[in-house]
Amino acid sequence: TPGGWTSNLTSWGKRERVQEEKKRERERERETGGEGEFSFGSHFFPSISSSSSDDDEESMSEGEMAALKEEVEEKKKLIATLRNKPWRMQRRLIQLKEAQEFVEKFEGALGKGKGRKWYAYKVMMTKKLIKFKRDFENFKTACIPWERKIKEVESHFGSSVASYFIFLRWMYGLNLVLFGFMFGLVVLPEILMGLPYGSLPRKTVPREEQATAMDYAVLFDFNGYCKYSFLFYGFYNSDRMIGVLKFRLPLSYLLVGVGIFGYSLMVVIRTMARNANEGGDGAEEGQFTFSWKMFTSWDYLIGNPETADNKYASITTSFKESIVDEQENQKDENIHLRRFLRVLANFLILCSLGGSGFLIYFVVKRSQDFAERDNDELSWFEKNEVEFVMSLLGLVCPPLFETIAELEDYHPRIALKWQLGRIFALFLGNLYTFLFALFDEVTAKLEKEKSIKNETIWALNAYYANYSSFYNTTDVPPPDVHPADVIRGPCWETGVGIEFVKLIVSDMQVTYLTILIGDFVRAVIVRFLNYCWCWDLEAGFPSYGEFDISGNVLGLIFNQGMIWMGAFYAPGLVGLNVLRLLTSMYYQCWAVMSCNVPHERVFKASRSNNFYMGLLLLVLFLSLLPVVYTIMTLPPSFDCGPFSGQEKMYDVVMETIENDLPSFIGNIFTYATNPGLIMPAVLLMVLAIYYLNAVSKGYQQANLDLKRKMQMARDEEKNRRNNKDSTNQVMKDLEALLPNKSLIPPPTEEDELESSKSPKIKPGAVANGKGVNLQKEVSLAASNPRGPVTRAPGPRGGNARGPQPGPEKGRGRSSNPPLKL
Repeated sequence: TPGGWTSNLTSWGKRERVQEEKKRERERERETGGEGEFSFGSHFFPSISSSSSDDDEESMSEGEMAALKEEVEEKKKLIATLRNKPWRMQRRLIQLKEAQEFVEKFEGALGKGKGRKWYAYKVMMTKKLIKFKRDFENFKTACIPWERKIKEVESHFGSSVASYFIFLRWMYGLNLVLFGFMFGLVVLPEILMGLPYGSLPRKTVPREEQATAMDYAVLFDFNGYCKYSFLFYGFYNSDRMIGVLKFRLPLSYLLVGVGIFGYSLMVVIRTMARNANEGGDGAEEGQFTFSWKMFTSWDYLIGNPETADNKYASITTSFKESIVDEQENQKDENIHLRRFLRVLANFLILCSLGGSGFLIYFVVKRSQDFAERDNDELSWFEKNEVEFVMSLLGLVCPPLFETIAELEDYHPRIALKWQLGRIFALFLGNLYTFLFALFDEVTAKLEKEKSIKNETIWALNAYYANYSSFYNTTDVPPPDVHPADVIRGPCWETGVGIEFVKLIVSDMQVTYLTILIGDFVRAVIVRFLNYCWCWDLEAGFPSYGEFDISGNVLGLIFNQGMIWMGAFYAPGLVGLNVLRLLTSMYYQCWAVMSCNVPHERVFKASRSNNFYMGLLLLVLFLSLLPVVYTIMTLPPSFDCGPFSGQEKMYDVVMETIENDLPSFIGNIFTYATNPGLIMPAVLLMVLAIYYLNAVSKGYQQANLDLKRKMQMARDEEKNRRNNKDSTNQVMKDLEALLPNKSLIPPPTEEDELESSKSPKIKPGAVANGKGVNLQKEVSLAASNPRGPVTRAPGPRGGNARGPQPGPEKGRGRSSNPPLKL
């Protein structure tokens, strides 16, 4: 009743005034400092004077000291947990200020007297340790490369664009570690302990190439002195041990080449596992859709008004899409026409993919014909035709796929996945077509190498025979031939490495020119010609460019795939890629901040991290196949590289086991490589993967069941508080089986009063502390206060309905006055 509520409000106001008076009294007592008494909690202690005293031990008793220490610890705990309190911000600030003042004022008193200086010392060291940890965390954050630059991009363009630069920084760190392995274990030992330039034919420019070995056009094609340098495979010596340290360079080259893949695989899988643990929005798909969108859609790192407007429009669009999704599913359309258009679109895209693959195969075959001709007869385009065509396909095909995809009329999210998959298939098909054509060239070079090797052996045998017959001696010295005049093979490994390096460099050039012309020049035209043009250039065509996140990430992934494949044939390629990523970070950050505008729809980046990592893992696996095929199948060149003189590249491992390790290790390795042992091991791993997959599915099902039970428990608790019927379908079915529901006695007013005075029970728990058994304890919910219907309804009218039957009054109709707070 109004009177009851008025009395409640009056008593509540009195209580608040009493609390305010007590608070002011405590503040006055604390402000007096050393005069009078200070109080905290329910304890009162004599004042602590600031003047010096001869005996500090008599200032407070042991009980007072213990109580003071306990109160200080409680204030510290309050400061630490204040963020989790369900209070208003004003109350939090007041409590925080009071707690900090109390701790600073009375914590020093605990350091006075015998045995208390140790406590004061511990408090001081704890504060210093906390400050050191905070400063060290700030130092670690400051040491993260390009953190401020990425945060600036994130504040203007949201976390979606910043995810590309975070991924670029991650790739830079990975390549920096790979460069450390390659440079420290392969390049540096060869430079420091190997033979110098000009000592061997593999380290010397041929005589016929020395005249043009330093020309810019030759060096730009990575021929001349670049070809016979430490950048490529052919430069490295094949001696088992080099230098004073007896460093095994061929073994190190092979182990580093394979270890790069192992380390990259470990890092990628570990990153995917960490993203999987950190990811997820905490709810199942389709549950609380609008609540999650309402409270978690905003990107609080946005600091640009234009980006904020775009994000606002994006959230609004997502709400509209969620509302319209069901209507779209029920919309009548010509499904046969839609299927025909989608089949047509996929057919056109497959034709584009096939055409791009055939074009690459054609130009690679044509480049093999150009390689047999003189370089002076070739133009610049003919020399760089392969790299130019592959880069051009990477620029033209993705927009073409996007145009063809308009025929399919997919949902934008599904269309984005199809677009990414098609671009992935384009890059992958182009890369493997390039490899197949390249290995055809390798096969031709191997045939040529065999003929050169046979001619060399025949010439040496003829020299030995002629020398021994002319001088009549068997002690024949080696032929005195300058390394530049020695006949040498084509060294197919160096040729493959040169193709990969040229491909990386051309891709970098095309990317930078595209940003400069497609973004910068376009932005300049829109910015300065908009005032004197016929239409609004900013709102219409051409407008400012948007940062293509998916295209840039996919380009970065396939660039890394080429690095993984080419690093075995060109050890200097990893260092070249480190420089490329370093310049890309600064160049693209400048371009995105000065030339691009935020996307119309700003997506959160957390949902796509593992998708990109999954693509990177797939590219890593596909990059491993050509290298393994080279190591296990193809014979190495006979006159260049660390494996020259071996039948297969992996023979250096067997040679090391036989010559440098004990015999039992060789036996163990022989048994381990036995197919009879490998097949059961593979079968065991497959069974283990199947078992772990089954266990994982069982855990997922258990999580779903627990979520369902928690939801049921919350519903039961909510209905218990609201005094409604149970929502548990099992209990509803059991109640429906009762013979006569009217026999259930309604609760009396005394029962309701006792239930209102009973202590509150947490959701999902009972009074005895045990968990809720949903099949047995759902009867905790109160019954419906409405009584059973015992008569037919009367005619409609003013007082025809009358009071409801049953002794209870219903909700809000109790005759008892409300309880005073």
